[in-house]
Amino acid sequence: MKKKLGALLAIVPLTFGLAACGGSGDGDETVKIAITEHNQVQDTLQEEAKKEGIDVEYVEMGDYSRPNPAVAQGQADLNWFQHIAYLANYNVDNDDDLQIVGPTSIYPLGLYSKKYNKVEDIPQGGEIAIPNDAVNETRAILVLKAAGLLTLKEDKAQPTQDDVDTANSKVTLTAVDAKQTVVSMDSVAASIVNNTFLEDAGLSPEDALYQDDPKNEDALPYVNLFVSKKGDEDNETYQKIVDVYHSDAVQEAEKKQSGGTAVSVSKDRTDELRKVQTRLEDEKKNS
Repeated sequence: MKKKLGALLAIVPLTFGLAACGGSGDGDETVKIAITEHNQVQDTLQEEAKKEGIDVEYVEMGDYSRPNPAVAQGQADLNWFQHIAYLANYNVDNDDDLQIVGPTSIYPLGLYSKKYNKVEDIPQGGEIAIPNDAVNETRAILVLKAAGLLTLKEDKAQPTQDDVDTANSKVTLTAVDAKQTVVSMDSVAASIVNNTFLEDAGLSPEDALYQDDPKNEDALPYVNLFVSKKGDEDNETYQKIVDVYHSDAVQEAEKKQSGGTAVSVSKDRTDELRKVQTRLEDEKKNS
């Protein structure tokens, strides 16, 4: 997101050793949260958390590969960037055990283009850029299938590029780093772009040629989260941060930034979402 940081924002270099919930010197507790891109919602949460006696400091990182190791290695207390499916995939691949503190929202995943105004306008053989991490790649493929641009060899809940029937699909796929899907828009027919990167691209969710439905129960694996080390997920201060996210002020900022497309997920569903995480991890281990 645009780097016009408010006066309250604190970007913490990764070279510093960080202590969970350390003192800030004014009696408030300090919580360091790893993020990928800065946005106004984070500023608003920071301001509202301060009213609750919590100093939120952001550790800003450039891509999806870094926030989970930052929490695992103690460089940040929490992270705030991923959905359940991404977390489950990370834990299994890295023999880690990061946990859900609480949910934030779920966002539609959309197809965007600088060249075409409708899905039907994308030509035969058109190139589509999609995120290259396994979880978002799968969701992107499902979006393109639902849009009528891809055909699968057989129906699968978690398809990969190997499952795409290229001979009977209208488009071809190019997998790039999630952040590069925006840059790629200049050279491809269209890109699947995560909500995180829309503002930098000057895009709005309303610009999507097609997007999935975040209100569908099948979308639960894509609920976004605050995440901590195992054993810290019920930390009282961290739970307060989840409450702050669901405050009126933060929800209004979220509504504005997402163009009204963000669907807030109640903290009351945390136990249910933790079960979804366990199920996804078990499925991956047994696949």
